[in-house]
Amino acid sequence: MARPLQTVTLVGFGAIGRSIYQRLAGQPLLRITHIVVRPARVAELQAQLGDSVQVVSQVPPTTRLVLECAGHAALADHVLPALQAGIECAVLSVGALSDAGLLEQLSQAADQGGTQLHLLAGAIGGIDALAAARLAGLSEVTYTGRKPPLGWRGSPAEAVVSLDTLDAPAVILEASAREAAALYPKNANVAATLSLAGLGLDQTRVRLIADPAVSENVHEVTARGEFGEMQITMRGKPLADNPKTSALTVLSALRFLHNRVASVTI
Repeated sequence: MARPLQTVTLVGFGAIGRSIYQRLAGQPLLRITHIVVRPARVAELQAQLGDSVQVVSQVPPTTRLVLECAGHAALADHVLPALQAGIECAVLSVGALSDAGLLEQLSQAADQGGTQLHLLAGAIGGIDALAAARLAGLSEVTYTGRKPPLGWRGSPAEAVVSLDTLDAPAVILEASAREAAALYPKNANVAATLSLAGLGLDQTRVRLIADPAVSENVHEVTARGEFGEMQITMRGKPLADNPKTSALTVLSALRFLHNRVASVTI
């Protein structure tokens, strides 16, 4: 028996959304039928993309699956009402869930709609192992994020160290994942994802480091518990269209979508 077509409404069309859309072109069992953007962008983007997809400003009620890649505000504006309407949703902007009460609101909306919310791993690996280890009990989860000094421009790090003259690694923040997300929202997704898979936002420790010895974003995770100990180091390459975004973020979303239609998933 042939597997059914999986149609998707994509919320957001920045560098991540555009890359996902392009990589799904020609897939026989996956099709993006709608793209949700701000009202001011609808006509221009529709003209760019032609008739193969509908560009809209709200999630259509006929949607079967929403994939969010628009940023934190989209969870309240689009994902929350979609869940309430019974539409399954997957999100990449997991850092938004560090906002007090938002995760509970989304969970209640999914219960109300009788559907599910999927939090995608995005730029970090090991989420499956961490979530499994939590079932036996975790005692410690620490995330260390390293970037070259200029990668921290436009953030509170500018008030902590001299980014232009730094010649040795400098810790710019040590805090809980919730505090780190509030101060460094552009770096919130990885820490928040690890937290929600493990010990939670208030018990997960975060260290952010400006390091002149690195040229890419480096993610380091240490977890300990009844399962044993886990250490992960990832050096992610950026998305070609957006150097501030990990290429693995796009691939994480594609993996989720392919698993929706695959005969065997992993």
